[in-house]
Amino acid sequence: MTGSYDLIVIGAGPAGLAAAWRAAQRGLKVTLLERADHVGGLAASFEVGGVRVDQGSHRLDPGTPPAILHDLRALLGDDLQQRRRTSRIRVGDQWLALPLRADEVARRLPPSFLARVARDSAVSKFRREEADTYGGLVRNRVGPALYESIYGPLAEKQWGMPGDRISAEQARRQTDRLGTWRVAARALRRSRKRGTSATGGGYYYPRTGFGQLVEALADAAVTAGVEIRCEAEVDRVRVTEDEVEVSTQDGDVITGGLVFSTLPLPVLARIARPAPSLTSIESSARLRYRAMLLVYVVHQGGRWSPHDSHDIPDPRTPVLRISEPANYRNNPDDPVDRSVLCAEIPCSMTDDVWGLDDESLADLVDEALGLTGLPKLNRVHVESRRIGQSYPIYRVGYEQDLTDVDTWARMIRRVVTLGRQGLFVLENIDQALLLAYGAVDAIRDDGRFDRYAWTVARERFARSGYVDGLS
Repeated sequence: MTGSYDLIVIGAGPAGLAAAWRAAQRGLKVTLLERADHVGGLAASFEVGGVRVDQGSHRLDPGTPPAILHDLRALLGDDLQQRRRTSRIRVGDQWLALPLRADEVARRLPPSFLARVARDSAVSKFRREEADTYGGLVRNRVGPALYESIYGPLAEKQWGMPGDRISAEQARRQTDRLGTWRVAARALRRSRKRGTSATGGGYYYPRTGFGQLVEALADAAVTAGVEIRCEAEVDRVRVTEDEVEVSTQDGDVITGGLVFSTLPLPVLARIARPAPSLTSIESSARLRYRAMLLVYVVHQGGRWSPHDSHDIPDPRTPVLRISEPANYRNNPDDPVDRSVLCAEIPCSMTDDVWGLDDESLADLVDEALGLTGLPKLNRVHVESRRIGQSYPIYRVGYEQDLTDVDTWARMIRRVVTLGRQGLFVLENIDQALLLAYGAVDAIRDDGRFDRYAWTVARERFARSGYVDGLS
């Protein structure tokens, strides 16, 4: 299959779908190539045991820019529900609600631990910030007590290395999570009897699963004229003077005036022609991603808990988070006699856990429940999914490698990188959509790409900060 287009989008995740849709609305001829047999990327939903589930824990942030939220509401209508957060985190041997409440923290945690937290908060302004590593920066912001009990174990579990080997940039991208504890600590110092909440809670979520959002974007894109081709894995991106030629493993060759790529930067470096320099290739090889095991356990007997998710810093189990997708939404079509849990296990593809069968993985989930005081499961079915490249690893020194590769990518004529993988960022869905909108806005009326406008959009995004799902 051949064809010529104004814009070729590679990757049908949220960023790719939104960019394709918006570009088609502007009158561009657009095609979108996706290697999977479905759209959505990691934001897609699917069915386990008759229950729609997500690939991990997904929410739409209430701070989503108004223009984007307006578009999503127009696509989803009342199915885009505003929900109250019911998450919890394990601290010591206690479960605390997220967002944190100072009264609950004061009531549930040991006085000796609270005294350490309050003392750390009181002296925080006198600590000199060490900006070299995640460990050093977080210790200075929240104090040793919270770091040793929560942030250190979370970092090692999530990233596969101690906090002192992780770049300080990762801490800067967790401002809200750090601020939650700092506000709670200050509240504790003022009055342990005050019932204030550390921060607001809530999110948007579609009625039938998070995948409903990306499915709506795909439907809107097709209606606007986008040609979506699934099972089309790109194996070559060749830039010439007048166009870009994109080929797939099936032998299709497509040409276009502009390419938006959401491919991981190391993949783009490997398949681009002309090829990058040896230095850029070596730098791209050092940009690593964390893998993720998702274990879905069907629980017979109705809802397993009233909470949407449970975050587990405990180093005795590899399970980082357990979520119950049906609790993220109000959907009368969800079955009442069973529920599904999703356990997230960050890992490397070389770790022993990566090769375990489904029943062995379910046993690990049972152990995590027993270690953390969570209810027992009435397991009737289990299945798993493996994601080889879940999110980037910000090891100490990654910045130079990313700069080398990103500098090369910015110099490729007619090719623009965006999305989580394309920019090597740990972004939320609303941020991915915002960048997609910005990329389309940078296309001039004559079809040329305005690099100045795109650079300004990227710089604005970089300064805005990052929020992750554990805040």
